[in-house]
Amino acid sequence: MQALIATLSAWILPLLVTVILVTGFVRRVPIYNAFVDGAKSGFGTAIRLIPHLIAMMVAVSVFQASGAMNGVVHVLTPVLRWLHIPPEVAPMGLLRPISGVGSLAFMTHIFETKGPDSWLGQLASTMQAASDTTLYIITVYFGSVGIRNIRYALKVGLLADLVSVLASVLAVYWFMGPMPAH
Repeated sequence: MQALIATLSAWILPLLVTVILVTGFVRRVPIYNAFVDGAKSGFGTAIRLIPHLIAMMVAVSVFQASGAMNGVVHVLTPVLRWLHIPPEVAPMGLLRPISGVGSLAFMTHIFETKGPDSWLGQLASTMQAASDTTLYIITVYFGSVGIRNIRYALKVGLLADLVSVLASVLAVYWFMGPMPAH
C-alpha cells in the first residue's frame, strides 16, 4: 500500500499538468498566452495585496514582541487547563488564524524543546495541519476582488479555527492518550 501511495504521490502532479495541457490543446486554447495573461493578472493582484499583508505582519510582530502573547496565555491558562489544552500550545492556536509563520515558529520551538515525537510535538503538528490562516485568507481572497464587507466569513472562519484546536486536542488524546506528567 505504501508503495502505491508513493507512486501516486510522485505522478499526481505531472499527470494533472498533462491533463490540463491536453484539455487546453483539444479545446484549442492558446495555452502559452493564457498562462502569460494569468501571470500578468496575478502580479497585479499581488501588488494590491502587499499593503494588507505588511500591515498584518507588523501587527503580529508587535503582538509577539510586546509580550502581549504571554499575557493572553497567562490569563487564559485556567480555561485552557479546563479544556485540557496545554498552555505551551496556546500561542499556536491563537496565532494560527493570523499568521502561519508565527504559529510555525511556536511549533518549531515545541519541537526543539519537547521533541517532534513527544505528546506536545504531536499536538502541535496536528494543530498546525488542522486549521488555516483565516485572517490571511480573508485578506488575500476578499482583498484580491475588492470585497470590503466580509459579513459572516470572519466569524465562521474563527469558529472553525476554535473547533480545529479542540478537535486536535481530542484526536491526540484519542490516539496517544492523556498528556504525560512533566
